[in-house]
Amino acid sequence: MAEKKVRVLMVCLGNICRSPTAEVVFRHKLIAEGIDHLVEVDSAGTGSWHVGHPPDKRATQAALNRDYDMRDLRARQVTPRDMVDFDYVFAMDRENLHNLLAMSDPEYQDRVSLFLHHGTSNVEEVPDPYYSGADGFELVLDLVEEAATNLVRTLAAKHQLS
Repeated sequence: MAEKKVRVLMVCLGNICRSPTAEVVFRHKLIAEGIDHLVEVDSAGTGSWHVGHPPDKRATQAALNRDYDMRDLRARQVTPRDMVDFDYVFAMDRENLHNLLAMSDPEYQDRVSLFLHHGTSNVEEVPDPYYSGADGFELVLDLVEEAATNLVRTLAAKHQLS
């Protein structure tokens, strides 16, 4: 009988910068550890403005510069059903954390947390680079890479993935 995959959802506001970046980086780290077949990862936004659109071109280019390809991703809006279907729902910032908790039934709220709580820096929120220059997208990648590495290790140990 096949084991149930661990399901992880990355969430930001529009699903065109931070959460697709977190999705592709996290997936890359899972592949590097050889456990990508045991973990399903997706991303979504709390807002609906960009549904169906590809990631922001600046985020896509910054990711490509580090060998992460997210050109095939399309934005979608998070749903209350996601709170049930995913084992872990990671918000990129407190505003999205609040929105996710508001749409979650109490029994599923323990699945929702800030993504950077898995990092080692003192930064708790992934800053929204949408209105910033290239440096903003580089900072997002730096923060996401470090937290994704730690999260892969945490989930591998917790769920005995190998």
